[in-house]
Amino acid sequence: MNFFPKLIFSHLSRHFATLSKLPNNFTKIPSKYRPQAIRDAQQALTDYLHCTRYIPFVYAEHIAKNSFFSLSSLISGINFSTTSFNRNVLRFLRYHPINEYEFFFESIGIDYEEVGGLLPSKKFFFSEDETVLEAACALSGFGFPWNKLGKLYKEEILIFKASSKELKARLFKIKECGFSNIPVIGICLAFPYVLRGGGVNELGGEIVALLNDLKRVFLDFDLGNHVEDNVDAWYEICRKIRVFYDLGCEKGKIGELIGRNKNLFLQYPEEVLVSKIEYFSRFLVPKEDIGMLILRNPEILDSDLETPMISVMGMLKHFGLSVEKRDSVAKEYPYVLGRNKMTNLPNVMRALNLHEWLFDRIKNGNHQLLANYTLNNDEDLDKGFRDSFEKIQFSRTPVHTMEKLMFLRRVGFGENSLTMKVLAHVHGTGSELQERFDSLLGLGFEFSKLCRIVHMTPKVLNQHPETVERKVNFLCHEMGVSLDYLDIFPAFLCFNLEKRIKPRYRFHKWLTENGLCTRNYSIASIVATGEKSFIARLGRIHPDALNKWFENFSYKESDNSIQD
Repeated sequence: MNFFPKLIFSHLSRHFATLSKLPNNFTKIPSKYRPQAIRDAQQALTDYLHCTRYIPFVYAEHIAKNSFFSLSSLISGINFSTTSFNRNVLRFLRYHPINEYEFFFESIGIDYEEVGGLLPSKKFFFSEDETVLEAACALSGFGFPWNKLGKLYKEEILIFKASSKELKARLFKIKECGFSNIPVIGICLAFPYVLRGGGVNELGGEIVALLNDLKRVFLDFDLGNHVEDNVDAWYEICRKIRVFYDLGCEKGKIGELIGRNKNLFLQYPEEVLVSKIEYFSRFLVPKEDIGMLILRNPEILDSDLETPMISVMGMLKHFGLSVEKRDSVAKEYPYVLGRNKMTNLPNVMRALNLHEWLFDRIKNGNHQLLANYTLNNDEDLDKGFRDSFEKIQFSRTPVHTMEKLMFLRRVGFGENSLTMKVLAHVHGTGSELQERFDSLLGLGFEFSKLCRIVHMTPKVLNQHPETVERKVNFLCHEMGVSLDYLDIFPAFLCFNLEKRIKPRYRFHKWLTENGLCTRNYSIASIVATGEKSFIARLGRIHPDALNKWFENFSYKESDNSIQD
């Protein structure tokens, strides 16, 4: 797709997305007259705010020209005329005052759908509380783009409770570090808390530490001379720098490291930086370690960590895992072995419980091993997997089955015949299986142990998350057993809670408490024993046990299903 069609597609996408949010009455205005209607309404609103509400003209114009949805809603009840619409809007405003805060919040860049939650109660006019508008005017006067002020408001609302005198003092305090207005604006948009301040002349220790880093980066290491002299460019570069502070890197400590690797911030888009951070975050390691890894080794951003195929055992060997440990991995985790994609490597390592080991290897000087890993053409090919894979292509539902297989590979299962056996027993779409897997993780299952459970008992993933959660809660709270017990008896999660697990467990508990059963039966024995064997056992425990079971404990519904 070349540039021109992309531009048209982008424009049409925004157009139709906008139309869906417009008031019904506004869409009744013929499309060829809508631009005129908006222009007339903007001019009328500007005149109203300036002449009637006494808001300085430049700020009244900012509000009118940047509040499209509020304005559309306003004029949706006004009859359109090609010759007198401006006058009609002005006449309407004289008798129907607007909520000035609604238009203001949208105009400073806050999404229209969020505006309602920000409106002050029982206040419609700036004259009732001019603090917010005065703060916006002070910032705009310094050079802040009006429609970007919402970034400051949403992140640091206290900025808009400061007087214009306090804001100007804080801004000039930042300028004293050696920055001109445009860099100061870029810094403030990326790090709004620098304007939070304490007193008029106080920036605070955290802010001073940040500014010292930024002075080191932009002035001492001359990064500032490589940034275009406009707000968007400075905001973009500062936003990239902020990524590392958000990861936990200490303010005041990484200025030199950033400065020595300034090309990282000049050459790579923020999306590339974020995608690599998300990749390494899946190793479940401290975020600060990820930040330092990238800062110290920016060339890692060039690595393709998505598309290459890998051999799991080959990768372990490549990163130096001993022969003895590789043999242990092969015996303990055969369902993870075989081929997979590099993008799934973090979860592959989590399935092997080697994620921290591998990240440590990457962090401690071996990051280049990711880039120079290669897979031989015939390495680690599993014939059983290939045969089954070919059958999928000619099955009745190849797309559905491939989605399930992609899910299994995504959570760490390799290209091997064991994975195909699991695939045959899991039901649902790929996204449904992922949701169920994630819900089990949320209940406290360790990733590696959960993969083993899925390998041993695939049907665990065939149930709604709420169903499994109830079983887990019963196991842990009423039965007093930890999740570790499911390593031994994962099939527990496949039995019906109301028809099998609860009545049997509670009956055995009653037998024990009343001294009728002295033998300590395991949970697996209580739950998994077939119905005939279970009844026979009760007869052996005590003559009256059967009557008690059928009268008070057994599930009465005619449906004899015991599994979910």
